[in-house]
Amino acid sequence: MSIHEKRIREVYPEFEITSCEVNEIGQNNDVLIVNDSLVFRFPKYVEGIRKLKKETSVLESIKGNLSLPVPYPLYQSMEPEEVGKVFTGYRLIEGEPLWSGVFKDNEEHSLKIATQLVKFLTELHSRSVEDLEIEKKSIADIRSSIEDLYERFIEKLFPHMNEKAKLEVSRHFDSFLSQSELLDFEPVLTHGDFGASNILWDRERNEVAGIIDFGESEVGDPAYDFAGLLSSYGEHFVRSCLEMYPNGDRIFDRINFYRGTFALQEALHGIENDDPEAFENGMKGYR
Repeated sequence: MSIHEKRIREVYPEFEITSCEVNEIGQNNDVLIVNDSLVFRFPKYVEGIRKLKKETSVLESIKGNLSLPVPYPLYQSMEPEEVGKVFTGYRLIEGEPLWSGVFKDNEEHSLKIATQLVKFLTELHSRSVEDLEIEKKSIADIRSSIEDLYERFIEKLFPHMNEKAKLEVSRHFDSFLSQSELLDFEPVLTHGDFGASNILWDRERNEVAGIIDFGESEVGDPAYDFAGLLSSYGEHFVRSCLEMYPNGDRIFDRINFYRGTFALQEALHGIENDDPEAFENGMKGYR
């Protein structure tokens, strides 16, 4: 019996566990599939505990207000705030990750998926954030967080990068931050990690089955969620999405900027959380 299974039994002694499959490959959480019908997530890091608590609050607030299924916490343990103690459990959403090859060269499937995802993001981004137990960010806060990310890249990642890569990253940030008109939008509730691994696909019905992992959800730039789609599915797909999204023609430059930070964000996560695999994956192409 794993330590995670023991913890579930400790918190919910009357809960019967007939099967338990452990998946430890997640970057931020250890995942257990219990009784073939429930997903339990245990944060691997102290920072992950904070994210799970925030995620739980967000999921409880958006329940029933979205066109696609999302996890709803049925079981949870938030105290004590220790790795291995904190967890949430929710019903398994059937489906497989929506990798780009699923609908490649199939315009009908591509349009159906784009329509579903844009509707979902429009609903999520329209959700009022006033009553959410989540940090409320202004444009100035978002700009400051981008500047902070840049400084952490310089401090922690530049020593491992070649000179050409350093120059390209500097240009990427300096060019974006010098165009203040780009940071002109209303901060909204974002998913924060809206890529292929968190979009579930129903192969039989050829449609999106649900959206998972709201651990990076925050009040931020709506373009950030489309950057996840750009990274996963490419420019053609994203531009078709933007045609259906309110004022979508105004945000592509921001989308492209955020997408250009993703690999180094993974490397930064690796170096800050002692995860060598994440660090090496993120640094590919920058050595």
